[in-house]
Amino acid sequence: MEIINREKKKVVVGMSGGVDSSVAAYLLKQEGYDVTGVTMQIWQDDEEYDASLEGGCCGLSAVDDARRVAEMIGIPYYVMNFKREFDEKVIKYFMNEYLSGRTPNPCIACNRYVKWESLLKRSMDIEAEYIATGHYARIEKLANGRYAIRNSVTSSKDQTYALYNLTQYQLEHTLMPIGEYTKDEVRSIADKIGLNVAKKPDSMEICFVADNDYAGFIEKKSGKEIPCGNFVDTKGNIIGTHKGITHYTVGQRKGLGLSMGHPVFVSEIRPDTNEVVIGENSDILKKTVVCDNINFMAEASVDENKQYIAKIRYNHRGAACQIKIDNGKLYCTFDEPVRAATPGQALVAYDGEYVAVGGTIIS
Repeated sequence: MEIINREKKKVVVGMSGGVDSSVAAYLLKQEGYDVTGVTMQIWQDDEEYDASLEGGCCGLSAVDDARRVAEMIGIPYYVMNFKREFDEKVIKYFMNEYLSGRTPNPCIACNRYVKWESLLKRSMDIEAEYIATGHYARIEKLANGRYAIRNSVTSSKDQTYALYNLTQYQLEHTLMPIGEYTKDEVRSIADKIGLNVAKKPDSMEICFVADNDYAGFIEKKSGKEIPCGNFVDTKGNIIGTHKGITHYTVGQRKGLGLSMGHPVFVSEIRPDTNEVVIGENSDILKKTVVCDNINFMAEASVDENKQYIAKIRYNHRGAACQIKIDNGKLYCTFDEPVRAATPGQALVAYDGEYVAVGGTIIS
């Protein structure tokens, strides 16, 4: 395993207006790359998008911050329009998943299909060799010849989970310069060179839902009235009325409005019958998680005798498991049951510090 020796050629840096991508651009210029900064215009024309989040990665304020940073570090800067791609690959996917009773991860979809697939193509069109981002992750070429995402040096900010489905071609043409730094070190670099975004807070919410009201967003954007329906227990008995399936996710305990005398959880969402199933904690524990949409990264296949560490959500610490592939599905069997493996979310398996394989949870 060795760190990739990149030639110092032209690189397009996706600049969100935040401190991470700003420092990434600065570091690459210091290393001798021909750097161009680009902010991806993904906000839509509707009013809810124009009210951009403070510190968000796709709001109007991002352009002003990124432009000032580019001017300060002395690189050309442009805004590229990706509104159509973002609407097709992220927003519509986000809505369709919720309407189908699943819980999507729009950041993963945005990474694969917009920040990489679309931005890389545009960058190649202007004769760039690479794109770069401010993600806390590292890319290495392994002894087997494959490219893989490796954990960043800072576990508290590690973003490898959201990058599991990048292709080998995309990895080969990507630089992630801040994967070797902690967040404090990145802010220190920005402060030392006088960047105005040195203390800018991180963006946490989904960027295109400014008020965090996913259900309201889906209803307004789709033009569909999401009907109320029945809460049922695991035996099918009606125990209450829910507000619409887009309000719920597997494992949810708060906001159910049910008085059961003890904690209960969403264990299943049934869009066909418009039912939300309520169960006990034991009902949301699973030992085997099944995925589709598999993406191999560090390995071209899996070793059924190897122990991997898999995460079932971004903030999951990871748990020991074995993996097998059967008929296009990934079966991940954990040593101990995991809690609330949620359809629509990603399962990402690691071999040591490297992303080995991942997929979308279906059950």
